[in-house]
Amino acid sequence: MKVLVSNIGSTSFKYKVFQMPEEKVLARGGIERIGKDDARGWAEIGDQRLEVSQPIRNHGEAIEIALKQLTDPEKGVLGSAADLSAIGFKAVHAHNVSGVQVVDDNVLNAMETYRTALPAHNPPYIAAMRMFREVLPQTPQVAAFETAFHQTIPLARQLYAVPFEWYEPFGIRRYGFHGASHRYIATRTAQMFGRDDLRLVSCHLGGSSSLCAIKNNQSVATTMGFTPQSGLPQSNRMGDTDPSVYLVLETALGKSFGELMAQAAKDGGLLGISGVSNDVRDIEQAVEQGSDRAKLALEAFVEAIRHYLGAYYLALGGLDLLVFTGGIGENSAIVREMVCRDLDFLGIKLDAEANRQTRSSERSIHKSGSPVQIWTIPTNEELIVARQTYEKLQEIQPQMNAEEHGV
Repeated sequence: MKVLVSNIGSTSFKYKVFQMPEEKVLARGGIERIGKDDARGWAEIGDQRLEVSQPIRNHGEAIEIALKQLTDPEKGVLGSAADLSAIGFKAVHAHNVSGVQVVDDNVLNAMETYRTALPAHNPPYIAAMRMFREVLPQTPQVAAFETAFHQTIPLARQLYAVPFEWYEPFGIRRYGFHGASHRYIATRTAQMFGRDDLRLVSCHLGGSSSLCAIKNNQSVATTMGFTPQSGLPQSNRMGDTDPSVYLVLETALGKSFGELMAQAAKDGGLLGISGVSNDVRDIEQAVEQGSDRAKLALEAFVEAIRHYLGAYYLALGGLDLLVFTGGIGENSAIVREMVCRDLDFLGIKLDAEANRQTRSSERSIHKSGSPVQIWTIPTNEELIVARQTYEKLQEIQPQMNAEEHGV
């Protein structure tokens, strides 16, 4: 069974094709800068690498290019696009819908409801799902929502202190995101240590970042709330902010709430504080060159991480494992060192040399005898979505067979 896992960004389309249930990656690829003249794409199929460099106007064209690569008569892994048994999506958020769902009109409408709350996420996902429906109408689509892993969080940690009538009909509460990544870390660490009772904090640090407290393989707390705009400072997005700020700025700047939100999502976060870049690599370089604002951006980012790490230590009743994942978590020795600095009193003892030598690998970076083990573990969100898609197909296959034979 071949499953295509689709990861959609506002200007990007990335994918992997898995042979399931063997979990073998047959192909992977991506297209970036969609909508721009310098759009570029690539695909790795076996030992072949295909390149694309041309204007790509929208996600529909990106999907067409990807399917053309995958069905190339000489290099492709599909005889035709119909060879795909399913398409899995790392979907983000929908009104009153979570878990793993077959994409239908109800799911699409639920995602549409939160379109304005997630302008960088839901519109491109909705467009891609509809495009795949047009191209492959008989191929099931499965949405594995990022919120699903966090449904085990106690309700008292989910609720905002808003009027209760906002909670039930409108779903105003904390949901949490990066569910596929945190689920992978929970699954992988349980496999590594042969234990289902670990108390761990998963630090997914990247273009967007979140922490998740995990106990007994279940999420018990996470930093993001109603949307990915909240929690830690992100590369561009601001993270936790007092909403009254907008009331002041509406008058001071003469901008609407929507305009201010758009600016905060575009020019905030690490970019907003540093004035240099939204990329931690650039910020670290600017720190070396003496930039005070770049130094402040890193410190603010780390302070937020440590704030939640302390809270989650309390929520978990102690800590067995601290895991760094995501582009920053896996590769930035500086950020990891700053997060772990002077935490010996919590049993978090970083090995400075091991930390400096570690980039994007599965490796322990704690001192010998440290009560809390510290690891870097590359995440694998696509594998989680592939597994969830395969499991959903097994669940609905009897119904699909019955419909096919007119039962």
